[in-house]
Amino acid sequence: MSNRHLARTIAMQSLYEWDFKGMSQGGLHPILKHNLKEFAPDFDDKGFAESIVEGVANHLEEINKLITKYAPEWPLEQITIVDRNVLRIGIFELKFSPEIPPKVAINEAIELAKTFGGESSGKFVNGVLGTIFKKMEEQGESEQKPPAEK
Repeated sequence: MSNRHLARTIAMQSLYEWDFKGMSQGGLHPILKHNLKEFAPDFDDKGFAESIVEGVANHLEEINKLITKYAPEWPLEQITIVDRNVLRIGIFELKFSPEIPPKVAINEAIELAKTFGGESSGKFVNGVLGTIFKKMEEQGESEQKPPAEK
């Protein structure tokens, strides 16, 4: 498993737990810290997992609106917790991580959905993210921009 795939896996598990526990303020970072220690104690790219988790949390409202818009037959609370958080990661990487190529963001989300979700999770995630990406292309948002200066 590549470092980035492992980071996404740990980020998804952390977001899942946070979501399951009601998304309490301040609860996400301790969950991530615990999961990194538990599942990847020698992991050398913890910053990538942290950036995903922080990015999803910081853009949660906008991400949730996109899920609601592009999966209209599935109210957010009726989407399984796994699928909901895989979509959040995928949308975060598509919309807010210019250093991640869109196809990588979509493919990684599909792999997470297939690994942790139900039988149709991969197709569901692919459909939602594919539709969002097509809309981004139509609006000229899919151009890869250099990462913002820090």
